[in-house]
Amino acid sequence: MILYYSPGACSLASHIALEEAGRKFKLAKVDLKTHKLEEGRSYLDINPKGYVPALQFDDGQVLTENIAILSFIAGNYPGLMAPGQFGQYRLLEMLAFISSEIHKAFAPIFRASATDADKTAAVAKIRERFKEIAAQTKGPYLFGEHATVADFFLFVMLLWATKSKIDFPKPLKTLFEHVRARPTVDVVMKQEGLA
Repeated sequence: MILYYSPGACSLASHIALEEAGRKFKLAKVDLKTHKLEEGRSYLDINPKGYVPALQFDDGQVLTENIAILSFIAGNYPGLMAPGQFGQYRLLEMLAFISSEIHKAFAPIFRASATDADKTAAVAKIRERFKEIAAQTKGPYLFGEHATVADFFLFVMLLWATKSKIDFPKPLKTLFEHVRARPTVDVVMKQEGLA
């Protein structure tokens, strides 16, 4: 498998999850401005959407979208799945919430052309969504004592929040510290040049 990523982008969640699952994979770094791979090929030939992550399988098939890739990893490595009878669906519920309500809310913060009013509104929305997630957190991780792929996705959002000086509630600070302390996360952060 090949994981197409950009350092510190949301693809970091899929990178952590693959490392946690002990999957064998290669990394291919994408320049998101030029849509080029390090060797010069066009990334648009692999993923016409132009953004990361993308996971290419040995047979050439490509899976895109963090929710799909993280669900695939959790489905093949049950240790990263949410617990309980509805664990699969609770995991999807959380991944969808993080993707649609938090990840997308960061767009004005990262867009140079956004107005101050747009950025202020985005920060307020992100803080509100963090409070909602913090109220549901069941332990050091989202679903209790064990990390899931959703914790890795949320970790990336918390990393972005930290860099953007957006505060978040104590339960999420605890989660952030627990995820960051994982040996695999340290490996991945170093591989991506983030540590």
